[in-house]
Amino acid sequence: MLKLLFDFTDLQAVNAWQAIDDRVMGGISQSRLKHDPASHAVFEGEVSLEQNGGFASVRSKPGDSGHPGAHACLLELRGDNKQLKLSLLTDDGFDGVNYQATFTPAGSAWQTLRLPLAEFRASFRGREVPGAPPLDPARIRQVGLMIVARQAGPFALDIRRISLS
Repeated sequence: MLKLLFDFTDLQAVNAWQAIDDRVMGGISQSRLKHDPASHAVFEGEVSLEQNGGFASVRSKPGDSGHPGAHACLLELRGDNKQLKLSLLTDDGFDGVNYQATFTPAGSAWQTLRLPLAEFRASFRGREVPGAPPLDPARIRQVGLMIVARQAGPFALDIRRISLS
């Protein structure tokens, strides 16, 4: 059974998201999630390595995003071949453990990526958390997208939907 978490063909869906960039630690990278009139969202911005920066991200507001028994997260997207992470958080806090999986969208064609939940790794401030319990899909409260690996320069990821299956 599929649970649709975010449908960005709806222009209001981006309102549930906010930017969390390296500015929280003194960097100057910036990003945003905006609605595109072509019925999708765009996660875009620019990563700067100045002032110990190197990441940009957006995250949804807390809500009931859990889906008991889910095995994968599906992303309908197209990108610019940059390495990104999808984050799933099981609490409503700003700075806590999150579960992350890395992906790289290839090419300019729309694709649906399937990220198995078993491959998500617990992380805190970019470092893996040894001994953390596995991700419980019933407890998902927030979803995030992050450009990682200190990829300086502009980036853009088009995204239509995020679902759990």
